[in-house]
Order: sequence, then C-alpha cells, then structure tokens
Amino acid sequence: MSRAGSTAAKWSVNTFLYIGGFLMAVPFLWMVLTSLKTSDEIIFGTSWLPSNPRWSNYSEALNVAPFLTYFRNTMVLVVGQTTLTLIFSSMAGYALAKLPFKGSKFFEKYVVFMIMVPFQLVIISAFLVVKSIPFAGGNNLAGSGGIGWLNSWYGLIIPFAASPIYIFLARQFYSTLPNELIEAARIDGASEARIFTRIMTPLIKPALITIGVLQTEAAWNSFMWPLIITRDDSLRPLQLGLAVFTGVDGKSIRWEYLMAASTLATIPMLLLFVIAQKFFIQGIAGAGIKG
Repeated sequence: MSRAGSTAAKWSVNTFLYIGGFLMAVPFLWMVLTSLKTSDEIIFGTSWLPSNPRWSNYSEALNVAPFLTYFRNTMVLVVGQTTLTLIFSSMAGYALAKLPFKGSKFFEKYVVFMIMVPFQLVIISAFLVVKSIPFAGGNNLAGSGGIGWLNSWYGLIIPFAASPIYIFLARQFYSTLPNELIEAARIDGASEARIFTRIMTPLIKPALITIGVLQTEAAWNSFMWPLIITRDDSLRPLQLGLAVFTGVDGKSIRWEYLMAASTLATIPMLLLFVIAQKFFIQGIAGAGIKG
C-alpha cells in the first residue's frame, strides 16, 4: 500500500472512531444537561441546553434519600468483592497454569464453559444457596428455619468472591510466564506461597488491574442481586437508591434529580477507567496470548 493510501486508511479509521466515540458520549452529555434543568423544562422544553442551569438539583437529589448511606454501601461492596476476587481468581488462575494436578484440564474446560453461562440463569439457585447457609440467619444445621445470608453483607459479597472470566484471565497471564522462574525459586528454597505472592503474581500486574477495574465496575453497578436479597436501606447500594426518584407508583419520575444522582454515580467509574486505561488495555490484549 502506498503512503497516500496508508494515510487515507488511517484517517478513515480515526474518523470512524471519533464518530463512534461521540455517539457513545451523547447519552452521558444528555444526562448531564438534563440534570441542570427544571422539571418543566424537561417535560415541556425542546432544547437540550438548560435555560438557567440549576446546580441545586445535585444537593436536593442527595437530600431526597440517604444517598451517603447508599454510597457507603456501594464502597463496601466494591472493596469486599474486588479484594476477594483478586485473591481467589489469582490463586485459581495460578493453580491452573503452573500447578498441574489430576483433573486440571477438566477444570480449565469447566471455567471456560461457565464464562458462557449468564448470571441470570443461576440466580435462583444462588438465592437458595445463600438462604440455606447452615447456622446463619436463624438456620439450623440443615439450612432451614431462617433466612441464612439474605439481607446481610455476607450474601452481598461472598457469592461474587470469584468469577470464571477473571480466573481465565489470570490463568492466561500466568501461562505466559516461564516455568524456569518457579524452578529457580524452588532450588533456592522458596516456598510455594512465596513463589506465588512474591515472584509470579507481581509479574501479571496488568491482568490484576484489569480484573480489579472490571470487578469494581460490576460491584458499583450491581442492581439485580441486591434487589433480590436485601430489604433494608442500610444495605442497599447506589443503583437501588436511584429507584427512589421513580416514585412509589413508577409514574411520578423526578427526572432532574434522577439525572443528577446518575451523573454523580457515573463520574467515579469514568475516572477509574481513565486512570487505569493503560493497564486495562494491556490486560485485555494479553488475555489470549497463550491457550
């Protein structure tokens, strides 16, 4: 391909990406602009731009419901789920990649199979398992008589302590590391735990950051599972709190407050992806390096 043709192709690709990026940004732009309008402007107005930006919508939205509690609950979910996910996914990925054991090939195929199973298909069985935890929530040894881990932090966090896609991602990165590192460490007398924590795991930092970003986003936006197993505002996360603005009957929606709260809920995730973008791209790109 000539230099002129290469330049034209580059410009075409860049133009396509800019258009795609703009189209994806339009809903967020509309949300921010709507959050600065009055209720009458939203319902009867025809312009995207607010006639007189109403910044007080943000403070008023925070006072409609206990949003500080919702933010706190969401942060607890993010920290709890992400921490456990990083620990268990890295351990499982390392075992599958570097510690061959009987049946390891079966477990690798099982992990890949579970990636294709959406959570909605197992949500009922997950609910029953959480409800039947022995000696929790008034349950007896058989897991009956009480509510188990329903309406508790255990039920919100522990079912998401690991995910097949994250185990697979960690396994792919560990597979790219040379076995000679492990053998040399063993010769030097390093324990398996030290090899895992001090030698091998620091080398897959892009994968760990990718897992952390993805799980943080999932925990931050969690809605269905908390809706099913929680009853108290003291446990409900931010996304459930946004339902306050739809009204009890679902008809009296306060759009200006809903958009203001949604903007506040979106900004942290945007900042997270901007900060971790470099490592996130490396992690996704390296997931298929080695089968």
